[in-house]
Amino acid sequence: MASPAEVIPIGQRLSRNLDELIERRERLLTDYQDAAYAARYRALVDRVRKAEQERTGTVQLAEAVARYYAKLLAYKDEYEVARLHADPKFVESIRDQFEGGHRLVFHLAPPLLARIDPATGEPRKMRFGPWMLTAMVWLAKLKGLRGTALDPFGHTEERRTERALIGEYEQAVEKLIGTLTRENLSLAVDIASLPEEIRGYGHIKARNIVEARKKRDELFARWSGAPGTATARAA
Repeated sequence: MASPAEVIPIGQRLSRNLDELIERRERLLTDYQDAAYAARYRALVDRVRKAEQERTGTVQLAEAVARYYAKLLAYKDEYEVARLHADPKFVESIRDQFEGGHRLVFHLAPPLLARIDPATGEPRKMRFGPWMLTAMVWLAKLKGLRGTALDPFGHTEERRTERALIGEYEQAVEKLIGTLTRENLSLAVDIASLPEEIRGYGHIKARNIVEARKKRDELFARWSGAPGTATARAA
């Protein structure tokens, strides 16, 4: 109890307000893809914020969209995994944690290389040596291919689903702000926060996506009959 309090680096603490929340995710998305990608994020969040303040005087929905829209946009694909590992801070953190000599080994299931386990039906992880870190440095430089016709990873079902989720979320948010009222604000926040339930990777994430989409449809069924929604639509 008498020991000094641990100092939390500024980059690791929680955002203090909505503006900081948005700015931090803009930087993340710029590093993830580019400035245009971050601008796409900012445009929707600003539109939500403006509509919400005009209709309810709050920022609850804007905060949810700012957080979870960024989560969907920054899905962890091969380029992002490579970028994070290629960051010099990653190697520095390993050196700080282990004294003396150490050897990096990567256990990955590349979609174009991994074999399917006949017992589970899921891709088997493969073992790669330290040379994989150099490969990741080069792969990270190719992030501009993400989502394009030249993206060798973008044609898998998992990547197509992740891109579809972004479009579905954008459509859902537009529907929410179109009929937002004080009465249905809490329900709107619940709908906008659904990406929180999409966790994991591969088959685990796929199951969570199915459940999240099901819950989204159920909540929107309630949205159609929520108090104030019909009034807002008529207006």
